Amino acid sequence: MTSELTIRPIQAADTYALRHQVLWPQESMTYIKLNNDETGFHFGAYRNAKLVSVISLFIDGNVARFRKFATRPDCQGQGIGSQLLRHIITEARTQGARRLWCDARAVNENFYRAFKLEPEGNRFYRGTIPYVRMARDL
Repeated sequence: MTSELTIRPIQAADTYALRHQVLWPQESMTYIKLNNDETGFHFGAYRNAKLVSVISLFIDGNVARFRKFATRPDCQGQGIGSQLLRHIITEARTQGARRLWCDARAVNENFYRAFKLEPEGNRFYRGTIPYVRMARDL
């Protein structure tokens, strides 16, 4: 049974619970908030009217960065994150961005490669978690 997925703009605060649950559950809620959250574009994917995935897009001139991409664990591997990422790629282009990048958890590198993002530079760590910067032209 497939259910309809709806993607729409949301407020930064609407992303916090999923960011915390999925990305940094061991940290305080304050840890997952960004200083520039209010300047970003935030999107949520809803299934059966429940928020199941979030992503935040920040645009600086012609460069866009997405951050805090989180999908509820019981909803991962179902294409929801892929739909949300495709949505913000289109949104970044619409906003005039010519390049898109993110700091990806290294474990997710192949997922991002499927969207033509390629690693740039060396791995780095946030705590014990390895990351790699990934980017592509739009």
